[in-house]
Amino acid sequence: MTDKTLQQMLDASGDIVTLLRNQQTGPNAYPGVPAEYSNWRAEQQAWANTCVLFNQSFHMVDLAVEGPDAFAMLNHLGVNSFKGFVPDRAKQFVPVTPDGYVIGDVILFYLAENSFNLVGRAPVIEWIEYHAATGDWDVTVTRDERTAVRPDPENRRNYRFQLQGPNAMKTLEKAMGQTPPDLKFFHMTTLDVAGAKVRALRHGMAGQPGYELFGPWEDYDTVRNALIEAGKDFGLALVGGRTYSSNTIESGWIPSPLPATYTGEGTRGFREWLTTNSYEAKASIGGSYVPDNVEGYYLTPWDLGYGPFVKFDHDFVGRDALERMAGQPHRRKVTLALDNEDLMRVVSSQFTKGDRAKYMEFPSAVYSMHPYDQVLKDGKLVGLSTWIGYSANEGRMLTLAMLDADIAEPGTEVTLLWGEPDGGTKKPTVEKHVQTEIKAVVASVPYSEVARDAYAESWRTKQSA
Repeated sequence: MTDKTLQQMLDASGDIVTLLRNQQTGPNAYPGVPAEYSNWRAEQQAWANTCVLFNQSFHMVDLAVEGPDAFAMLNHLGVNSFKGFVPDRAKQFVPVTPDGYVIGDVILFYLAENSFNLVGRAPVIEWIEYHAATGDWDVTVTRDERTAVRPDPENRRNYRFQLQGPNAMKTLEKAMGQTPPDLKFFHMTTLDVAGAKVRALRHGMAGQPGYELFGPWEDYDTVRNALIEAGKDFGLALVGGRTYSSNTIESGWIPSPLPATYTGEGTRGFREWLTTNSYEAKASIGGSYVPDNVEGYYLTPWDLGYGPFVKFDHDFVGRDALERMAGQPHRRKVTLALDNEDLMRVVSSQFTKGDRAKYMEFPSAVYSMHPYDQVLKDGKLVGLSTWIGYSANEGRMLTLAMLDADIAEPGTEVTLLWGEPDGGTKKPTVEKHVQTEIKAVVASVPYSEVARDAYAESWRTKQSA
């Protein structure tokens, strides 16, 4: 008996919004590492003050795309320009639906001629797999599944680490026994660490300089141990799963757009190809924003700050739709700094026997795979908050949000509607609670001054430079 398709599941659901809001999945898991190595406050502060080792070997999907048509197929599926894109480079790859709405984003590594790797959340990976399987492309795709859903969790193809922070280069230099090459952002090279050949991408996940390091799984212990030993002199901290999901708050990347593939004739074939075992079939939505239909959750590249990536120098899926959108008003990505007194009120409501606000976990207060909260100005909906967490470096609870352009100036006062309507949905991460408004002030994105000044514009605007 074959699995039902995603389309059949959606047809039987009655209402897609209700289905997704009541899914039994909580936020994305970060397996393979302890929740905390020391404590999440110290681990957060280490990426700002010394350096950290993020272990990304377990929670992301890795897709190899190889063959004579690999370049052409990926060029056809991404909004990004591929002009000047050559081996040993990488880019943040963003595909959209034929209607111009974002499916997700992944990091695309150009490893060698006709050889690419895409690493990130599953929706983009599945979109690529679908086109490889159903299109007229001479390509081979090989999926290396994330640990949480594979039968052999200790048998991944590659390890993947990120070394970040002010002392990252000193740590890498000691591990290598020589000065690391001075690479531009999103450029790659090959290094030698403890006798192992390591591919390295110049990157900056927490707004600090650093490298993403990857190689064959059999070198996992060799490379990891060498980095840990080298970092002892430089305050290297290991980062646990609890801390990991909060680093995006400071650097300003929104990791959670709902894949815009649940409706539309242009993606029907994809839904009929996907099964009920797919990411999309299990995705959950949380928060105070409940639109009339699922399209209310779909996001454009401009909503997510990806406007500079959209290049009309090539033909790609969704191009016509984005050309129509390009000249229209766009929401702007911002950070919201939540009011401390209002936060104390929300937290202190847990110490009563009466009505309580939605519980706020630290450091990440995200309680579904795709959070969507209303942002209000004078009681009117002016945008959406999509990620929320506490930064020990800033001493603030922050959210990443998309606001109407006239509301998006730093210093503007708005409110976040926290909690779900009607006492909450049936997700296991949601207890009975009442909604409440939390005052907030619009701030820049990235919120971290270091991330804004030293890194953000470089990798967003010059990935192919």
